[in-house]
Amino acid sequence: MNHFLQTAISAAKNAGEILVEYMGKVTVSEKHPRDLVTEADLAAQEAIEKHLLREYPDHRFIGEESLGSIELTDEYTWIVDPLDGTTNFVHQLRSFSVSIALLKNSQPIVGVVYDPICKECFYAMHQNGAFLNDTKISVSMCEQMRLALLVTGFSPSITKNSIEAHRFLEVLGKAQSIRRLGSAALNLCYLATGRVDGYWASGLNAWDIAAGMLILTEAGGKVRGLDGEFDLLKPKFIASATNNLGDEIERTLNNAE
Repeated sequence: MNHFLQTAISAAKNAGEILVEYMGKVTVSEKHPRDLVTEADLAAQEAIEKHLLREYPDHRFIGEESLGSIELTDEYTWIVDPLDGTTNFVHQLRSFSVSIALLKNSQPIVGVVYDPICKECFYAMHQNGAFLNDTKISVSMCEQMRLALLVTGFSPSITKNSIEAHRFLEVLGKAQSIRRLGSAALNLCYLATGRVDGYWASGLNAWDIAAGMLILTEAGGKVRGLDGEFDLLKPKFIASATNNLGDEIERTLNNAE
């Protein structure tokens, strides 16, 4: 196994153990209204950063709980969400993950998403396929919204009059069903392994999706920008198992505007 990937998997599993140890024992604060952070996020990120930079001291490190803005360069850069699904974690709803991506030339080349409750480790390397616990995975072949199970997520600041709410209502009448699971990284991995068929989202950040997006595309998934070209730094996107399904989701979302 590639050493970058091996290191990322080890760091993710170690952080996952920290999260499980903290579960049900944390003090919660708000970074912004309805945007939570706990000492578990901070402890997990610190452990990941130490693990990665011990192996690769010349690499850059960007974590969700770091200060400052994200700037991508041609250098090797780790982008990390130590706890994707903090609200679920706080309520002891067992759907959260650790997300670690390595970028080179501003593009993900390694991605690892680890669910410490189910002990599911999703991972991928550029042009080497996607895997779940060493078993190769691929997206479903779903072509139509009426047969599709979709997932989505909302920003903490959503209101009933926002475009996000209008888009949700448009999709609600056409999809087989919709889920809002609370972890963007796991949403992408569930799409990669065929558990769901499509995913649309806005209001996310690079650390939410950098690893999961590589896993999805390596599993055969399709990604397009929701409002133009896809931008990792300002990710608004439609992800789908097939192009035909992505086309139908895009048309439906556009009807809300």
